[in-house]
Amino acid sequence: MILTNKDRDLLAVLGENARMPVATLAKRLQLSRTTVQARLERLEREGIIAGYGIRLSEAYSSSLARAHVMITLAPKVLSQVCAALQRIQAVKSLHSVSGTFDLIAIVEAPSIRELDQLVDEIGMIDGVERTLSSIILSTRISR
Repeated sequence: MILTNKDRDLLAVLGENARMPVATLAKRLQLSRTTVQARLERLEREGIIAGYGIRLSEAYSSSLARAHVMITLAPKVLSQVCAALQRIQAVKSLHSVSGTFDLIAIVEAPSIRELDQLVDEIGMIDGVERTLSSIILSTRISR
C-alpha cells in the first residue's frame, strides 16, 4: 500500500466529512473530479478505505459517560474474553496493550449509573481477573 501525499490529503479531508461531494473534494485538493474519483476507487479497491461512517456531534458525545477500562486476564483466555466483549455494544474499541494490563476497552453509556453497571459486567466475564477504570472527563484532541 503506497500512498502519495495527495492520497493522504484526500483521506484527511474525508476524515473531516466523509459525505463531501467528489466535486468539492477535487476543489479542496486542487485536482480534477475524475482524478479524485479514480483515487477514491483505488483506495477502496486496495482496502485502505474500508467504509464510510458518521462522526457524532460534540453536544451528543459529551452527553455520554465514557471510560477506559483496563483489564487483566487469566492465562489463555484472551480469545474468549474478546468474544464476550465483542457482544457488548457499549464497548466501542478494544486494544491489546503491553504492561500491567492485557487489554484496554473504551466504553460508553448514557449515564454514570449505566457505566458503573457496564464496568461490573466486564469484571464478571470469565477469565477477567481485574479491572481498573478511568472515566473520561473531556476530550482535548480528537482526529
